[in-house]
Amino acid sequence: MEVSGFCDTRFDRVRAAFEDNFATLGDVGASFALTVDGEYAIDMWAGNRDAGGTRDWQKDTIINVYSSTKTMMALCALLLADRGELDVEQKVSHYWPEFAQNGKEAICVKHFLSHSSGLSGMTEPTAGDDFYDWDLMCGRLAAQAPWWEPGKHSGYHAITQGYLVGEVVRRITGRTLGTFFREEFAEPLSADFHIGVDPTHFGRIAELIAPTLAPGAGLPADSVAARTFGNAMIEVAASTTEAWRRAEIPAANGHGNARSIVRAQSLLANGGTAFGKQIMTPEGCRRALEVQVIGDDLVLGVPARFGLGYGLSGPETPISPNANTCFWGGWGGSTVVVDQDAHLCFSYVMNKMDDGVTGDKRGGNLAAAVYASLA
Repeated sequence: MEVSGFCDTRFDRVRAAFEDNFATLGDVGASFALTVDGEYAIDMWAGNRDAGGTRDWQKDTIINVYSSTKTMMALCALLLADRGELDVEQKVSHYWPEFAQNGKEAICVKHFLSHSSGLSGMTEPTAGDDFYDWDLMCGRLAAQAPWWEPGKHSGYHAITQGYLVGEVVRRITGRTLGTFFREEFAEPLSADFHIGVDPTHFGRIAELIAPTLAPGAGLPADSVAARTFGNAMIEVAASTTEAWRRAEIPAANGHGNARSIVRAQSLLANGGTAFGKQIMTPEGCRRALEVQVIGDDLVLGVPARFGLGYGLSGPETPISPNANTCFWGGWGGSTVVVDQDAHLCFSYVMNKMDDGVTGDKRGGNLAAAVYASLA
């Protein structure tokens, strides 16, 4: 199999792990990129855009990366906090008055960013075109009661986090989150990442190959996890529709590739500056690492440590040997890691989905190879 792009020889182990993902772990099409001190050391891609193997994965191929989109949403919130326009300690109702009902009066913005607001799923039946109606979704969440005491536990807000954080951003800026991200990050940094895709890009989108199991399968019906996934989950087939692609679902429907993810997220690894643009301050970037909640996640069912908008490396999730590292991943396997100690950022994006909700072995092996190379 031919790997296109480039990989600095310092990271030969990463290239080998990338090739092994195809040889032994079933990858069909994928890309991987890494920056050190804000400069690309790896930008490679390989395989096919479709399950039938009829179309090559190209340099400009993009794909729905599911929850890796959340890292872009987090950048938007962190930028507003850095500018003093958003106080994460402030009650949500300060920005979104209608939210203060049904036991949610004390919920703060930080609870949205750390998956601890108790709104991990939808109480009212929600499916299909509902997800494309921003006002409908936000109205339902504003009226809904939390499923647990806010701030006490995390429970992964798989889809709802996008509406919750996105509505706060909209109330502050008057812009949708997709527009805010495009104007404040994607355009200044020339990052080919889209939350709400213009149809002119549809021809570049690769085909997602669905996993064998749906999230939440086999869980007790009354569990928080089953309720989260069962009433607010979208079929992979929806990703092929114009409605899904054009909608703004900031927790789940971002489209890009490893290069574009790294181009945006490298800011956070380098004190707010990347590719000749200073967008945030070093202090604003460090806020992502502020620990909000630690413990067994009520939805994911595993130990988790959340900062502001990102998972944090630690004993529960040892993503990196460096303490000041944050990360997240998407349904099926995509991965984003930002290491502020090593000034390192990398991402893996693929079309063959595994059963993992927030990443899988393929991304984990690439991360291990990155740090073995540095050692």
